[in-house]
Amino acid sequence: MIDMDSATFEALVVEELDLLPDDMVDGLDNIVFVVEDRPEDGSLDLLGLYDGLALTERDRYGQGELPDRIIVYREPHLEACDSIDDLRDEVHTTLVHEIAHFYGIDDDRLHELGWA
Repeated sequence: MIDMDSATFEALVVEELDLLPDDMVDGLDNIVFVVEDRPEDGSLDLLGLYDGLALTERDRYGQGELPDRIIVYREPHLEACDSIDDLRDEVHTTLVHEIAHFYGIDDDRLHELGWA
């Protein structure tokens, strides 16, 4: 387990987001990235969550909808990792996984690709 305050963790998430390939993030529209301590149920099992409507499920969009959210949970990440390098890798994987949900890629396909 790693000990890291919220501000430092959020900075790490931003750094990892900045390292993602342009072709992955250029298509993101009306989405915000949020860091929270834990999921609402208080568990340490969920590392991230895509809260929104995937591109593949939208028929019309852009008419004033609230932004979709990708939530990265700090405490589950810190609990799951033993080093800063492990933490960076896990945050990277979480970001890719949740961005994939934005594009409509489900968990089965993510398992096939090695991202779940």
